[in-house]
Amino acid sequence: MTSYEFEAPLWQWQARDEPGGWFFVSLPFDVADEIEATAPPKGFGSVRVEVTVGATTWQTSVFPSSEEKTYVLPVKKQVRDRERLVDGRRCRVTLRPL
Repeated sequence: MTSYEFEAPLWQWQARDEPGGWFFVSLPFDVADEIEATAPPKGFGSVRVEVTVGATTWQTSVFPSSEEKTYVLPVKKQVRDRERLVDGRRCRVTLRPL
């Protein structure tokens, strides 16, 4: 499958009042459209992906978001800490559907 590279800001999901919260990167619409057209979805419409941000690579899923009108990529605390990512900071993402 194809790899996609893009830059987008990290943002915190405001619907939860949990310590640390949930953080995401929204996929550009053109990338989301292509993934939706070519990658087989799993439960809840999610698509398994391999992601690289900085020097960190991991496997996760992207999820469709009706609020964002695109797929969103969850970024776990371990990655945020290692790559020094904070809310609002743009990050370069390489994403490959699995």
